[in-house]
Amino acid sequence: MNKTGSLRAHLEAAIPQLRHRKDSLLVFLDNGSLRCTAAPGLSFEYQYDLNVVLTDFPGHPDAVMIPLLAWVGTHQRELLENLDKANGSIKFEAEILSNKSVDLSITLPLTERVIVKKQADGTLQVTHPDEPQPEPYLEARHWQLIANGEPLADWDSPEAPA
Repeated sequence: MNKTGSLRAHLEAAIPQLRHRKDSLLVFLDNGSLRCTAAPGLSFEYQYDLNVVLTDFPGHPDAVMIPLLAWVGTHQRELLENLDKANGSIKFEAEILSNKSVDLSITLPLTERVIVKKQADGTLQVTHPDEPQPEPYLEARHWQLIANGEPLADWDSPEAPA
């Protein structure tokens, strides 16, 4: 399952408070299942709820949510485009620890395709294709999020696949 590491790396790179406190970002997979059809072959899809927990986070929740939505726009786009899936699909809970910190838990449903192809020599080759990209969610460039003159997060949106 590659999306867990991808989202973790994106958040660590985008949010300054996580760059030096990587142990405060926890990632869990819940309610996992496999979806496979009766079609020939062993290809399947992982389906799971990803739970991202930030402990004792000293920043504003916007600094997490906006980079998260940028990642979702590339890696699980239907959560933003499909109204049936978008309504309530990304959930969060927060425990306010003080005026300066919060424990934040975000849960989102993810899927990952796994393609299994039999090779000429009889071996099986496994690939994890990227999500289809009709067009970039955000134009490919460096983005910076600022509120009240303070930088909250920054990240790079990738070029659209050819």
